[in-house]
Amino acid sequence: MKIVVRVGGSVIVSPPNSTLISRYADLLKDLKRQGHEVAAVVGGGALARDFIKIAGELGLDEAKRDWAAIHVSRLFAQLFVMRLGEDGCGAVPVSLDEAFGCLKRGKIVVMGGLKPGMTTDAVAAMMGEKIEADLLVKASDVDGVFTKDPKKHLDAKKIDELGFDDLSWLFEENKHKAGIHQILDPEAVKILEKRRMRIVVVNGFKPENVLLAVKGEKVGTTIR
Repeated sequence: MKIVVRVGGSVIVSPPNSTLISRYADLLKDLKRQGHEVAAVVGGGALARDFIKIAGELGLDEAKRDWAAIHVSRLFAQLFVMRLGEDGCGAVPVSLDEAFGCLKRGKIVVMGGLKPGMTTDAVAAMMGEKIEADLLVKASDVDGVFTKDPKKHLDAKKIDELGFDDLSWLFEENKHKAGIHQILDPEAVKILEKRRMRIVVVNGFKPENVLLAVKGEKVGTTIR
């Protein structure tokens, strides 16, 4: 299969977690050994938000604040690349074409942000579109997609399976609430919807959940 793994910054960066980075690097290697083509996109988490805040305090415009966050995400992607050794690209791709070329050479792609105004969710979606991926796994800091933010609402219910039409409705229902739209970026979903690519949102603090999603076992929330 062609697989994109989106590792949330909230999982590996907030705070920085070398153990999880190492486990994810090993997981990506395992997927490659199983014959899969694998690309990963990592976020900058709370550290990226700290840099955005500092950039704002320096009077920098929104694009420059975005660039600060992008460089943080790329820094963590570089840690992955170094940990992957010969299995990785050797450097963090800064364009989809560069990432695609690396993947075609049989390497594991790990990248961060690409340009201002584009979330790392959107980067993962565009990468999925570029390589015609079969599956995108979003490793988040919650167990899947919920009806409400599970960190704030005890009555939030996890949704096991969704269609893209259902997801669009939920985005509309929750557009003014802190919740579902933070788990999956609506712009990314629009890109993925065009390909009807299978998406699985899992708890990323357990990297083995990604393997379960690849195997098609019941885990997290599946969107198709």
